[in-house]
Amino acid sequence: MTSGTKNYLNGVWGSSPSDVFTVGLGGGKILHYDGNAWSNMPTGTSNTFYAVWGSSSSDVFATEAPSGIIHYNGKTWSKITQGIPASTLWGVWGSSSTDVFAVGSEGIILHYDGNAWSSMPTGTTNTFYAVWGSSSSNVFAVGSGGIIMHYNGNSWSNLSSSSATSDLGAVWGSSPTDVYAVGSGGTILHYDGNAWSSMPSGTSDTLSAVWGSSSSDIYTVGTDGIILHYSGQ
Repeated sequence: MTSGTKNYLNGVWGSSPSDVFTVGLGGGKILHYDGNAWSNMPTGTSNTFYAVWGSSSSDVFATEAPSGIIHYNGKTWSKITQGIPASTLWGVWGSSSTDVFAVGSEGIILHYDGNAWSSMPTGTTNTFYAVWGSSSSNVFAVGSGGIIMHYNGNSWSNLSSSSATSDLGAVWGSSPTDVYAVGSGGTILHYDGNAWSSMPSGTSDTLSAVWGSSSSDIYTVGTDGIILHYSGQ
């Protein structure tokens, strides 16, 4: 597909086949797909965007560096400053329009309740690169040094696996008892609802994203054009 840019594109999210957003490096780059073509959206910033997520076509969040979150209301993007620390935010995910998490450097995890963003205590200074959950009371954040934190709806706790210390760049699951985290050195970790364990990947390439349609149809991608598929066995 013709994107109209040569900038690195770091994240993608959509509400439907005719409403897809992708964000990228430099120039405040956010592109929108309307079902026919990609077009550039004015953002009012020249910063780099790392992640995008929304609850609907008129409620979309994108995280940016050196710091910040911008929000799309279905018509325009606007920068959010209240409650946002001066730190790079790498990932964003939510369970609804009133339950959104953004994660970043120095152990930062922010939460949006539909009215304002606030900082959540994590007890770590590790950088978080990604966040995902199956519900508002089952959320995972992963990052540098193999850090894995879990939110139960009340507080964050450390669930880091002793089997991996590689940086983890992405997390996704098909259910609360089937969660995957991937990262540098070909690291793939699996959570069965009780503990994390390492899975052989057959590669030392960095894995930067993971997603699936079910527990038996999962893809992870990374450097050197690598794409791995898991069939559940």
